Formats: sequence, structure tokens, C-alpha cells
Amino acid sequence: MNSINRRDFLKAAGFGAAATALTACGATPAATTESAGNITADMPEIDWQMATSWSAGLGILFGGAQKFADRVAALTDGKFKITPRAGGELAKATEVLDVVSSNAVQIGHTASYYYVGKSQVMGFGASLPFGLSASQQNAWLYSGGGLAALQEFYAKKFNVIQFPAGNTGAQMGGWFRKEIKSLDDMKGLKMRIPGLGAAVMTELGVQAQSLPGGEIFQALETGAIDAAEWVGPYDDEALGLNKAAGYYAFPGWWEPGTTLEVQVNLDEWNKLPAQYQNAIAVAAAESNLVMLADYEAANGDALKRLVDGGTKLMKYSDDILDAAREAAFKLYDKYASEDPDFKAIYEPWLAFRNGVQNWNFSNEFVMQEVLKKAAE
Repeated sequence: MNSINRRDFLKAAGFGAAATALTACGATPAATTESAGNITADMPEIDWQMATSWSAGLGILFGGAQKFADRVAALTDGKFKITPRAGGELAKATEVLDVVSSNAVQIGHTASYYYVGKSQVMGFGASLPFGLSASQQNAWLYSGGGLAALQEFYAKKFNVIQFPAGNTGAQMGGWFRKEIKSLDDMKGLKMRIPGLGAAVMTELGVQAQSLPGGEIFQALETGAIDAAEWVGPYDDEALGLNKAAGYYAFPGWWEPGTTLEVQVNLDEWNKLPAQYQNAIAVAAAESNLVMLADYEAANGDALKRLVDGGTKLMKYSDDILDAAREAAFKLYDKYASEDPDFKAIYEPWLAFRNGVQNWNFSNEFVMQEVLKKAAE
């Protein structure tokens, strides 16, 4: 991609229509109408294939990509069709960004932390260890400048524009073949874990490995790995991970509120009519909201089924959590000292995190304790 300044990028990316609809998605009428507006008979019919990182059997993850595609079609009177494909069909599950960036595929649905090997900045788009909850992540992206900063980085680095298009909420802490009681028990374990969570686990002595979702069960069942994290009760049950390991850890401190995203090749994006760009932005924002609601609604019943079936819940010990938190922020400081792009996003992100968490600690999180006691 040729060099591009911020003003030109924002114009090229359609911020006059699409991103405005996104950042104001809670108020815009477009989010609930049946058309993105001004769809006329002479507008082009477009048919895109979408690479995803998800197995087709994962109803909320792959289903979220399908809901996004369905919504784009509805908003464009069926003129703009997007067909999601399961991970491995158009690209390996962890190579969606690669094929979208190269324009081998026009659009993808994935998690940005699969690509931290290209830049640690990619952790921000999904979730950082000890970072932001789902609501805090959305606040940072939509109202705290996060999305604009990431879109500028993606354009410069990958020739891609991305939009939040799903959130898993707080994840669980993974499946273990044996009980983990202390930090010493973590050392030497082979664990499937992506993103910057893997970097922190490595600091704790864990041998972190990257595997797509469809390969986790076999690796865990055969003992090729000792532990694995995926998402949470609903998806983990769907993958059968409870049949491969008996201990289910919590909390998933490396993913307190994980955003998934739609990625669009920027050259293809620039070819789209403004109405189609707007449809992508609105559909992504709706998908971001609906996926979180779907997980919140499904995980409780799934967790009960797992526990009733013999799964043993296992809370991470304080020494593990303390060591992980210390390691995480040491790594962030290191990345910021080495990479100007990371520093440019990390410093305002950290200031935002501190402010929003101070607010939540004084109100929402206290309310959760009140509600918990009321439910007992």
C-alpha cells in the first residue's frame, strides 16, 4: 500500500457514512431499518466470499459471521451478497488476515490476536491480558478513540479496514488434564493459547502453542498438549473439550472481553458504493451486540451441563494471577519501548483503561456483588 495520511485514509475508508454509523450505532436509525438507504435498481450486484476462522459447527461464532452477511444483504435489498466459509475452506483459520490483506479474498471474519506475530498491536483489537471487559472494550473502541487508531494502523500495515463484529464476553481459563494448584504446576505445561496471552504464559514457564479450534480436541485427548483454552462453556461443550480434559479453569484473565472483527481489503472497500460501506458498518455493529447477547444467554446453561456431567471447576490461584499480571504489564512496557506503533496505542489505551475501571470498580462491579448476594 502506498503511504497514506490520516485525512486521506478516513476519506477513503468512508468515515463520512460507514464509520459514522458505526460509532453512533446505539443511536442511528439505520441499525434497525431494513435498508441502508438509497438502494436503487441500478446499483451493482456484488457477491463476495468471506474467509473465517471458525468451524461451521460453532453456532455463535460461525453463526455470527452468517448473521453479519445476512444483515448486509437485507440492508442492500439483496444486491450485496457475502458468503461465509468455514476455517480451512478459503484460508487456514489463523491466516484470514493474510488472504484479505493480499486481496485473495475480499473479506474475512476473525480474531485479531491470531496475528500478533505480525505486530503486538494486533492484540488490542481482540483482548489484552488484564485488559478490558466487553463493555469497556466497546467503550474504548467506539467512544475512546480505539477503533479510529486501529483502523489507521490496519490501513498502513495491511491495506485493510476492520470493524468490530462480535464479542465473546469474559472467557474461561481453559481445560487441563490435571489439577493446577500453584504457579509451579504451570511450568512445562504444553498449552494451546493464542495472542498476547500466549506471551504471558510463556513468561510463566508454559510452552504455548497455536492451534485452530478444530484441532484442539484431538491434541488434548491424545496428550499432545496438556491444556487448551478456547472460548467458554457453550463453544467448549460444542467442541467436546470436556471429554478430553476434566479440569475447567477460571477466570480467563487473558481474555476479559474478546472482540471479533470483520476485515475488508481496503482496495475492495474503496470500490463499494457508500451505501454498501454503510451496510457493512451497521451490520458489523449489530453483530457485535448480538453475539455478546447470544453468549451471555447460552453460557450459563452450558456450564451447568458441564458441571453436572463431571467437569471440575478450578480457580486460578492467587500466585498464578499475581505472576501473570506482573508479567503482562512488563511485556506491554517492553513492547512500547521497542515499537512506536504499539506505544502510540498502548499509552492512551492504558489511560482509558484506568479511568473506565475506576468508574466500574466504584459502581458496576460493586453492584455485581450485591446481585450475587441477592441471588443466594
